[in-house]
Amino acid sequence: MDRTKTRGQAKKTEQAGSSAGGDRVQFSDTLQQVKQARNAGSSPDVQRSEKLQALKEQISAGTYRPDTRKVAASLLQFMAENK
Repeated sequence: MDRTKTRGQAKKTEQAGSSAGGDRVQFSDTLQQVKQARNAGSSPDVQRSEKLQALKEQISAGTYRPDTRKVAASLLQFMAENK
């Protein structure tokens, strides 16, 4: 069979399918949400690394002062959950 003839037939088939109400693909809202979450996920990583760097500098300088009430509350919660 002639290759140019085959290509011409394939193009006709593609055009007929799209103009005759052929199959349509629609991406769900879930997929869009996943894409948004993935894109948003990179921003907190940058913020986290900046915060960690600032904490490291405070610890090195001896100026880090944690909120002891929050530390105690977290410790008590952890101990209660892991009996």
